[in-house]
Amino acid sequence: MELEWRDHGCELGKWGSGAGVRRMTLRDYAIRYGFIVLLFGLVAYFAVAADGFVSPQSAVFIFQSVAITGVLALGVTATLVVGGFDLSIGSVATSAMMAAAYVMVVLEQNAFVAVIVCLLIGAIVGLINGWLIVYMRVPDLLATLGMMFLLVGLQRIPTEGRSIATGMTMPDGSVASGKFSDAFLALGRHRFDFFIPNLIPVSVVVLLALAVLIWFFLEYTRFGRMMYAVGSNERAAELAGAPVKAYKIWAYVISGVFASIGGILLAARLGRGDIASGNNLLLDAVAAALIGYAVLGAAKPNAFGTAIGALFVGILLQGLTMMNAPYYTQDFVKGVVLVVALVFTFALSGRGRN
Repeated sequence: MELEWRDHGCELGKWGSGAGVRRMTLRDYAIRYGFIVLLFGLVAYFAVAADGFVSPQSAVFIFQSVAITGVLALGVTATLVVGGFDLSIGSVATSAMMAAAYVMVVLEQNAFVAVIVCLLIGAIVGLINGWLIVYMRVPDLLATLGMMFLLVGLQRIPTEGRSIATGMTMPDGSVASGKFSDAFLALGRHRFDFFIPNLIPVSVVVLLALAVLIWFFLEYTRFGRMMYAVGSNERAAELAGAPVKAYKIWAYVISGVFASIGGILLAARLGRGDIASGNNLLLDAVAAALIGYAVLGAAKPNAFGTAIGALFVGILLQGLTMMNAPYYTQDFVKGVVLVVALVFTFALSGRGRN
Protein backbone atom coordinates (compact mmCIF):
# COMPACT_ATOMS: atom_id res chain seq x y z
CA MET A 1 0.00 0.00 0.00
CA GLU A 2 1.37 3.44 -0.92
CA LEU A 3 0.09 6.86 0.04
CA GLU A 4 1.10 10.06 -1.71
CA TRP A 5 2.94 12.70 0.31
CA ARG A 6 3.76 16.07 -1.26
CA ASP A 7 6.92 17.77 -0.04
CA HIS A 8 7.03 21.58 0.19
CA GLY A 9 10.75 21.93 0.37
CA CYS A 10 11.35 21.66 4.12
CA GLU A 11 13.69 18.68 3.77
CA LEU A 12 15.18 19.13 0.32
CA GLY A 13 18.38 17.25 1.09
CA LYS A 14 16.49 14.18 2.15
CA TRP A 15 13.51 14.08 -0.12
CA GLY A 16 14.67 15.82 -3.28
CA SER A 17 13.19 18.82 -5.06
CA GLY A 18 10.57 20.80 -3.22
CA ALA A 19 8.41 20.71 -6.34
CA GLY A 20 8.55 16.94 -6.59
CA VAL A 21 6.26 14.30 -5.19
CA ARG A 22 7.47 11.48 -3.01
CA ARG A 23 5.35 8.45 -2.36
CA MET A 24 5.22 7.82 1.37
CA THR A 25 4.72 4.14 2.10
CA LEU A 26 2.81 2.59 4.97
CA ARG A 27 6.18 1.75 6.53
CA ASP A 28 7.09 5.44 6.47
CA TYR A 29 3.85 6.31 8.22
CA ALA A 30 4.48 3.59 10.80
CA ILE A 31 7.95 4.97 11.52
CA ARG A 32 6.73 8.55 11.74
CA TYR A 33 3.54 8.08 13.75
CA GLY A 34 3.75 4.55 15.14
CA PHE A 35 5.06 5.57 18.53
CA ILE A 36 2.36 8.19 19.06
CA VAL A 37 -0.25 5.54 18.24
CA LEU A 38 1.46 3.19 20.70
CA LEU A 39 1.35 5.86 23.41
CA PHE A 40 -2.40 6.40 22.99
CA GLY A 41 -2.90 2.64 22.87
CA LEU A 42 -1.04 2.27 26.16
CA VAL A 43 -3.26 4.88 27.80
CA ALA A 44 -6.39 3.17 26.47
CA TYR A 45 -5.22 -0.23 27.73
CA PHE A 46 -4.47 0.96 31.25
CA ALA A 47 -7.73 2.93 31.34
CA VAL A 48 -9.57 -0.36 30.89
CA ALA A 49 -7.25 -2.75 32.75
CA ALA A 50 -6.22 -0.67 35.78
CA ASP A 51 -8.92 0.59 38.14
CA GLY A 52 -8.48 4.26 38.95
CA PHE A 53 -5.92 4.91 36.21
CA VAL A 54 -8.10 7.65 34.73
CA SER A 55 -8.24 9.86 37.82
CA PRO A 56 -6.69 13.13 39.00
CA GLN A 57 -4.61 11.31 41.62
CA SER A 58 -3.16 8.98 39.00
CA ALA A 59 -2.38 11.95 36.74
CA VAL A 60 -0.51 13.68 39.56
CA PHE A 61 1.62 10.60 40.20
CA ILE A 62 2.41 10.32 36.49
CA PHE A 63 3.33 14.01 36.25
CA GLN A 64 5.61 13.80 39.30
CA SER A 65 7.40 10.77 37.88
CA VAL A 66 7.64 12.25 34.39
CA ALA A 67 9.08 15.53 35.64
CA ILE A 68 12.20 14.10 37.28
CA THR A 69 12.76 11.43 34.63
CA GLY A 70 12.28 14.00 31.89
CA VAL A 71 14.73 16.52 33.31
CA LEU A 72 17.45 13.86 33.56
CA ALA A 73 16.61 12.56 30.09
CA LEU A 74 17.00 16.05 28.59
CA GLY A 75 20.54 16.08 29.98
CA VAL A 76 21.23 12.69 28.39
CA THR A 77 19.87 14.08 25.13
CA ALA A 78 22.53 16.80 25.14
CA THR A 79 25.29 14.17 25.30
CA LEU A 80 23.62 12.02 22.63
CA VAL A 81 23.56 15.04 20.32
CA VAL A 82 27.38 15.19 20.31
CA GLY A 83 27.68 11.43 19.89
CA GLY A 84 28.32 10.71 23.57
CA PHE A 85 26.50 9.08 26.45
CA ASP A 86 26.25 9.81 30.17
CA LEU A 87 25.75 6.94 32.62
CA SER A 88 26.41 9.07 35.69
CA ILE A 89 23.15 11.05 35.66
CA GLY A 90 21.37 8.89 38.24
CA SER A 91 24.26 9.19 40.67
CA VAL A 92 24.55 12.93 40.05
CA ALA A 93 20.84 13.36 40.81
CA THR A 94 21.10 11.30 44.01
CA SER A 95 24.24 13.19 45.06
CA ALA A 96 22.45 16.51 44.49
CA MET A 97 19.50 15.29 46.54
CA MET A 98 21.78 14.22 49.40
CA ALA A 99 23.74 17.49 49.16
CA ALA A 100 20.55 19.57 49.35
CA ALA A 101 19.45 17.65 52.44
CA TYR A 102 22.90 17.93 54.05
CA VAL A 103 23.17 21.67 53.45
CA MET A 104 19.73 22.44 54.91
CA VAL A 105 19.35 19.78 57.61
CA VAL A 106 22.93 19.36 58.85
CA LEU A 107 24.58 22.68 57.98
CA GLU A 108 21.32 24.61 58.56
CA GLN A 109 21.72 26.80 55.48
CA ASN A 110 18.88 28.22 53.40
CA ALA A 111 17.34 26.84 50.22
CA PHE A 112 19.24 29.23 47.94
CA VAL A 113 22.60 27.97 49.19
CA ALA A 114 21.42 24.37 48.80
CA VAL A 115 20.34 24.92 45.19
CA ILE A 116 23.63 26.63 44.28
CA VAL A 117 25.64 23.80 45.85
CA CYS A 118 23.63 21.21 43.90
CA LEU A 119 24.05 23.03 40.58
CA LEU A 120 27.79 23.37 41.19
CA ILE A 121 28.03 19.64 41.89
CA GLY A 122 26.32 18.87 38.59
CA ALA A 123 28.48 21.31 36.62
CA ILE A 124 31.73 20.07 38.18
CA VAL A 125 30.87 16.41 37.58
CA GLY A 126 29.94 17.20 33.98
CA LEU A 127 33.19 19.12 33.52
CA ILE A 128 35.22 16.21 34.88
CA ASN A 129 33.36 13.75 32.65
CA GLY A 130 33.99 15.93 29.62
CA TRP A 131 37.67 16.35 30.48
CA LEU A 132 38.14 12.59 30.89
CA ILE A 133 36.43 11.87 27.58
CA VAL A 134 37.89 14.68 25.48
CA TYR A 135 41.41 15.13 26.81
CA MET A 136 42.17 11.80 28.48
CA ARG A 137 40.42 9.93 25.65
CA VAL A 138 38.58 7.64 28.04
CA PRO A 139 35.53 6.12 26.27
CA ASP A 140 32.36 7.91 27.35
CA LEU A 141 30.71 4.81 28.75
CA LEU A 142 33.74 3.94 30.89
CA ALA A 143 34.33 7.50 32.08
CA THR A 144 30.74 8.09 33.15
CA LEU A 145 30.41 4.57 34.59
CA GLY A 146 33.46 5.21 36.74
CA MET A 147 32.01 8.55 37.84
CA MET A 148 28.75 6.81 38.70
CA PHE A 149 30.47 4.38 41.08
CA LEU A 150 32.60 7.17 42.57
CA LEU A 151 29.52 9.25 43.38
CA VAL A 152 27.62 6.26 44.78
CA GLY A 153 30.37 5.84 47.36
CA LEU A 154 31.03 9.53 47.94
CA GLN A 155 27.43 10.45 48.74
CA ARG A 156 27.32 7.85 51.54
CA ILE A 157 30.43 9.01 53.39
CA PRO A 158 29.11 12.05 55.36
CA THR A 159 26.31 10.06 57.04
CA GLU A 160 27.88 6.58 56.87
CA GLY A 161 25.25 5.40 54.42
CA ARG A 162 22.18 6.70 56.21
CA SER A 163 19.43 8.88 54.78
CA ILE A 164 19.27 12.51 55.93
CA ALA A 165 16.25 13.80 57.83
CA THR A 166 15.55 16.36 60.55
CA GLY A 167 16.46 15.01 63.99
CA MET A 168 18.81 12.28 62.75
CA THR A 169 21.89 11.41 64.78
CA MET A 170 25.12 12.08 62.93
CA PRO A 171 28.17 9.78 63.08
CA ASP A 172 29.84 12.11 65.63
CA GLY A 173 26.81 11.88 67.94
CA SER A 174 25.38 15.32 67.21
CA VAL A 175 21.75 15.79 66.19
CA ALA A 176 20.85 17.40 62.86
CA SER A 177 18.35 20.07 63.84
CA GLY A 178 17.93 21.89 60.53
CA LYS A 179 14.97 21.44 58.24
CA PHE A 180 13.87 21.86 54.65
CA SER A 181 12.48 25.32 54.00
CA ASP A 182 8.87 25.65 52.87
CA ALA A 183 9.97 27.41 49.68
CA PHE A 184 12.24 24.50 48.79
CA LEU A 185 9.57 21.88 49.51
CA ALA A 186 7.15 23.80 47.29
CA LEU A 187 9.33 22.89 44.30
CA GLY A 188 8.36 19.27 44.75
CA ARG A 189 4.98 19.45 46.45
CA HIS A 190 3.04 22.51 45.32
CA ARG A 191 0.51 21.92 42.55
CA PHE A 192 -1.29 24.35 40.25
CA ASP A 193 -4.94 24.23 39.24
CA PHE A 194 -5.54 23.22 35.63
CA PHE A 195 -9.24 22.51 35.01
CA ILE A 196 -8.96 20.26 38.08
CA PRO A 197 -7.69 21.65 41.43
CA ASN A 198 -4.11 20.77 42.38
CA LEU A 199 -3.37 18.88 39.15
CA ILE A 200 -0.04 20.18 37.80
CA PRO A 201 3.03 19.91 40.09
CA VAL A 202 5.63 22.68 40.01
CA SER A 203 8.16 20.09 38.84
CA VAL A 204 6.18 19.60 35.62
CA VAL A 205 6.34 23.34 34.94
CA VAL A 206 10.11 23.14 35.48
CA LEU A 207 10.31 20.22 33.02
CA LEU A 208 8.30 22.07 30.37
CA ALA A 209 10.43 25.20 30.76
CA LEU A 210 13.67 23.21 30.46
CA ALA A 211 12.33 21.21 27.50
CA VAL A 212 11.45 24.39 25.60
CA LEU A 213 14.82 25.89 26.53
CA ILE A 214 16.89 22.91 25.36
CA TRP A 215 14.71 22.50 22.24
CA PHE A 216 15.26 26.12 21.23
CA PHE A 217 18.95 25.89 22.12
CA LEU A 218 19.57 22.77 20.02
CA GLU A 219 17.39 23.66 17.05
CA TYR A 220 17.69 27.43 16.69
CA THR A 221 21.07 28.54 18.01
CA ARG A 222 24.40 28.23 16.26
CA PHE A 223 25.86 26.50 19.31
CA GLY A 224 23.13 23.86 19.28
CA ARG A 225 23.38 23.24 15.55
CA MET A 226 27.13 22.85 15.86
CA MET A 227 26.58 20.26 18.59
CA TYR A 228 24.49 18.28 16.11
CA ALA A 229 27.25 18.70 13.53
CA VAL A 230 29.81 17.32 15.98
CA GLY A 231 27.63 14.31 16.70
CA SER A 232 26.94 13.69 13.03
CA ASN A 233 30.55 13.89 11.83
CA GLU A 234 33.12 14.96 14.38
CA ARG A 235 36.03 14.91 11.95
CA ALA A 236 34.22 17.09 9.40
CA ALA A 237 33.24 19.58 12.10
CA GLU A 238 36.85 19.74 13.26
CA LEU A 239 38.13 20.33 9.73
CA ALA A 240 35.56 23.12 9.38
CA GLY A 241 37.20 24.87 12.32
CA ALA A 242 34.61 24.10 15.00
CA PRO A 243 35.96 23.81 18.58
CA VAL A 244 34.81 20.20 18.84
CA LYS A 245 36.34 19.59 22.27
CA ALA A 246 34.54 22.56 23.80
CA TYR A 247 31.17 21.49 22.37
CA LYS A 248 31.56 17.98 23.77
CA ILE A 249 32.60 19.20 27.22
CA TRP A 250 29.66 21.61 27.32
CA ALA A 251 27.30 18.75 26.49
CA TYR A 252 28.42 16.87 29.60
CA VAL A 253 28.21 20.01 31.72
CA ILE A 254 24.60 20.46 30.55
CA SER A 255 23.90 16.83 31.40
CA GLY A 256 25.37 17.23 34.88
CA VAL A 257 23.43 20.42 35.61
CA PHE A 258 20.15 18.91 34.42
CA ALA A 259 20.78 15.81 36.56
CA SER A 260 21.37 18.02 39.60
CA ILE A 261 18.09 19.85 38.90
CA GLY A 262 16.38 16.47 38.89
CA GLY A 263 17.99 15.73 42.26
CA ILE A 264 16.75 19.05 43.65
CA LEU A 265 13.19 18.26 42.55
CA LEU A 266 13.43 14.79 44.08
CA ALA A 267 14.68 16.17 47.41
CA ALA A 268 11.88 18.74 47.42
CA ARG A 269 9.29 16.06 46.80
CA LEU A 270 10.56 13.62 49.44
CA GLY A 271 11.54 16.16 52.09
CA ARG A 272 14.63 14.16 53.02
CA GLY A 273 17.83 12.80 51.54
CA ASP A 274 16.88 9.19 50.77
CA ILE A 275 20.00 7.26 49.81
CA ALA A 276 18.08 4.64 47.80
CA SER A 277 15.48 6.80 46.06
CA GLY A 278 17.48 7.36 42.87
CA ASN A 279 18.14 3.72 42.03
CA ASN A 280 15.90 3.63 38.95
CA LEU A 281 16.55 7.11 37.62
CA LEU A 282 19.29 6.10 35.18
CA LEU A 283 17.33 3.39 33.37
CA ASP A 284 14.16 5.48 33.17
CA ALA A 285 15.98 8.55 31.84
CA VAL A 286 18.02 6.60 29.29
CA ALA A 287 14.87 4.85 28.05
CA ALA A 288 13.10 8.21 27.67
CA ALA A 289 16.00 9.76 25.75
CA LEU A 290 16.35 6.80 23.39
CA ILE A 291 12.59 6.57 22.84
CA GLY A 292 12.87 10.17 21.65
CA TYR A 293 14.55 8.92 18.49
CA ALA A 294 11.35 7.13 17.50
CA VAL A 295 8.91 9.99 18.09
CA LEU A 296 7.67 11.30 14.73
CA GLY A 297 10.52 9.40 13.06
CA ALA A 298 13.04 12.02 14.16
CA ALA A 299 15.98 9.58 13.92
CA LYS A 300 18.03 11.91 16.10
CA PRO A 301 18.15 12.96 19.76
CA ASN A 302 15.69 15.80 20.30
CA ALA A 303 14.02 17.55 23.23
CA PHE A 304 10.43 17.04 22.08
CA GLY A 305 10.91 13.31 21.57
CA THR A 306 12.64 12.99 24.93
CA ALA A 307 9.73 14.69 26.73
CA ILE A 308 7.28 12.32 25.02
CA GLY A 309 9.54 9.40 25.94
CA ALA A 310 9.48 10.46 29.59
CA LEU A 311 5.68 10.63 29.44
CA PHE A 312 5.60 7.13 27.96
CA VAL A 313 7.80 5.74 30.75
CA GLY A 314 5.72 7.51 33.41
CA ILE A 315 2.44 6.16 32.05
CA LEU A 316 3.90 2.67 31.75
CA LEU A 317 5.16 2.58 35.35
CA GLN A 318 1.98 4.10 36.81
CA GLY A 319 -0.19 1.65 34.89
CA LEU A 320 1.87 -1.34 36.03
CA THR A 321 1.80 -0.09 39.62
CA MET A 322 -1.99 0.29 39.57
CA MET A 323 -2.28 -3.23 38.16
CA ASN A 324 -0.27 -4.42 41.20
CA ALA A 325 2.51 -5.76 39.00
CA PRO A 326 5.48 -7.03 41.09
CA TYR A 327 8.53 -4.76 41.14
CA TYR A 328 10.61 -7.33 39.25
CA THR A 329 7.99 -7.39 36.50
CA GLN A 330 8.25 -3.62 36.21
CA ASP A 331 12.02 -3.88 35.84
CA PHE A 332 11.55 -6.52 33.14
CA VAL A 333 9.06 -4.40 31.22
CA LYS A 334 11.35 -1.36 31.47
CA GLY A 335 14.18 -3.50 30.12
CA VAL A 336 12.02 -4.58 27.18
CA VAL A 337 11.10 -0.95 26.49
CA LEU A 338 14.78 0.02 26.55
CA VAL A 339 15.70 -2.78 24.13
CA VAL A 340 12.90 -1.77 21.77
CA ALA A 341 14.03 1.85 22.02
CA LEU A 342 17.57 0.81 21.10
CA VAL A 343 16.28 -1.18 18.11
CA PHE A 344 14.31 1.85 16.90
CA THR A 345 17.31 4.10 17.51
CA PHE A 346 19.71 2.11 15.38
CA ALA A 347 17.11 1.22 12.74
CA LEU A 348 16.16 4.87 12.26
CA SER A 349 19.80 5.98 12.32
CA GLY A 350 20.63 3.47 9.60
CA ARG A 351 17.61 4.59 7.57
CA GLY A 352 18.73 8.20 7.87
CA ARG A 353 22.23 7.38 6.60
CA ASN A 354 20.83 5.40 3.70
